[in-house]
Amino acid sequence: MDIIVNNKKLRKILEDKSKIRKKYGTKMANKIMQRIDDIKSAENLEILMKLPENHHPLTGDRKGQFACNLVQPYRLIYRPANDTLPIDDNGNLIYSEITIVEILEIVDYH
Repeated sequence: MDIIVNNKKLRKILEDKSKIRKKYGTKMANKIMQRIDDIKSAENLEILMKLPENHHPLTGDRKGQFACNLVQPYRLIYRPANDTLPIDDNGNLIYSEITIVEILEIVDYH
């Protein structure tokens, strides 16, 4: 899948491994880079959701966003970012057709 990061500050950090380590520490940086590699290597969101790091849709005020585990309690938050979101007749996202995600933030939302 393709990844975009519209948040300029976060994009600058995520583009440089040394900046990721400086901001988050080595253990967390390794998890972040692993998750980004997982996203890039997945063909679509359906495949990504099957990976073991608990990729899951969020609810409530984060509806439309997804999260995956980093170092507890932190999560990588992203959202589908196809130009036109593929939706079925029931209004649900068609995960197999989502091929672009936007990374929104790294946060402990609990």
